[in-house]
Amino acid sequence: MDWKLELVPIPVADVERAKRFYREQMGFAVDHDMSVGGEVRIVQLTPPGSGCSIVIGAGAEDPGARPGSVHGLQLVVPDIASARAELAERGVAVGPVQHVENGALVDGPGGAWNSFVYFSDPDGNGWALQERPSLG
Repeated sequence: MDWKLELVPIPVADVERAKRFYREQMGFAVDHDMSVGGEVRIVQLTPPGSGCSIVIGAGAEDPGARPGSVHGLQLVVPDIASARAELAERGVAVGPVQHVENGALVDGPGGAWNSFVYFSDPDGNGWALQERPSLG
């Protein structure tokens, strides 16, 4: 039996601002933007090439999920320098390429699976890019 992660909720304070960030600056596709009963709004967005989406919304929030409270979200890319440059060109405040060395983050790329770029959405939800080794 396959168990696939399909949807990750991201708590945001302003749905329109978050939708613009994820669509325009991150390049995510807007899969759904719908209202339910006039008070609940659900926006589902998917990163390019991903089988998993995020959902932002209003009116049906989990009281324990405060905007900016999600951290450790990770997007895996084949070329971290190019991905970082693309986000920076779109106005995302991205950190430098870093890697883990002796238990600490240091600037510069690392070896296989050890190159990262960190950034946050407008609400402070924390994201990372991670470079995967080439497939060929």
